[in-house]
Amino acid sequence: MAAINLPIIDISNPHDPSVGKAMLDAAAKYGFLYVASQSTDFSAEDVERAFGLSKEFFASPVEEKAACRITPNDGPECMSRHSILSINGGMNFGEFTGGKAQQPLPPSLSPHEATLANFSTLCRKTCDRILTLLALGLQVHPDFFTTRHDPIHGPSGSILRFLYYPSLTSPATASYKHDEDVRAGAHSDYGSITLLFQRPGQPGLEILTPEGKWAGVPVEPNQSSQGQEQGQGKDGGFAFPPILVNIGDLLSYWTDGLLKSTVHRVVFPLSEQRAENPQDRYSIVYFCHPVNTTELVPVPSKIVDAHREERKESQGDKVGFGGGAGYLVPGKRALTASEHLQARLAATYTY
Repeated sequence: MAAINLPIIDISNPHDPSVGKAMLDAAAKYGFLYVASQSTDFSAEDVERAFGLSKEFFASPVEEKAACRITPNDGPECMSRHSILSINGGMNFGEFTGGKAQQPLPPSLSPHEATLANFSTLCRKTCDRILTLLALGLQVHPDFFTTRHDPIHGPSGSILRFLYYPSLTSPATASYKHDEDVRAGAHSDYGSITLLFQRPGQPGLEILTPEGKWAGVPVEPNQSSQGQEQGQGKDGGFAFPPILVNIGDLLSYWTDGLLKSTVHRVVFPLSEQRAENPQDRYSIVYFCHPVNTTELVPVPSKIVDAHREERKESQGDKVGFGGGAGYLVPGKRALTASEHLQARLAATYTY
């Protein structure tokens, strides 16, 4: 299977229109892109500490993990077993207010509340840069999206999540069937944008191409041709693998499908199946959502307007989820971000 070649974008200057254009082009073509690690506020130590806490949590007693679960809300619950094989783990963190978790933390993580809060804050700052650049690309006010994601205006559905996928040497994967089982089934994300942090040597993410084929997404893409301007360090390498960014259903809906919410999944890659000592897979995800009360009115962008005009003959098509913001029936109020999220959750969970 061929790997997809996604652009790596330097976001160190979130007010550069040319970078905004590059961001928009990638979001419209692929729905996925990389952000150069050196162009964010994250240090390698920030990322290492977060993965260390994740590993510590998933190594904690079963009783501690079993006390937490993900429920069908926007919420700050903890442990989930949610793949086809029912072997994976997930730990959700809701928003942190004043550096404090708004949920009970398990014993292995409670001493590290400040570290978790800081990591969540850095994720939000990174999302703000990306949203600013997307606004520039769409030729709307630079603050159009960021003000609607600002926690000062109220709570949102934003979530920080630790994920764990056991390797093929784990007893938990003994029932694995080649070409049948996956680590996480095909899905799209619900919110505005998603940040994915991955570890070197732990691949598995695939995205569905417009041709209906699965394409692997490298953890560490070929950096030799990206150049210093794309955020490489002086030694030509990254402090940590570039952050993978994807567009969610809500932002696709908000832009009438101009920005793509691409279906993706996590598999057991062939490299792992053939490895003598395959690794467990750990990843960290940040799901960014607007403030709950945000009305998803049409984005005032001529670029979005032009895209909508091109789709006039197929207005019945679903865009992101539930149509598109610009297809609102006259006299009907716009969905709020919370209503959009709850509708997606209701369509996903059956309990």
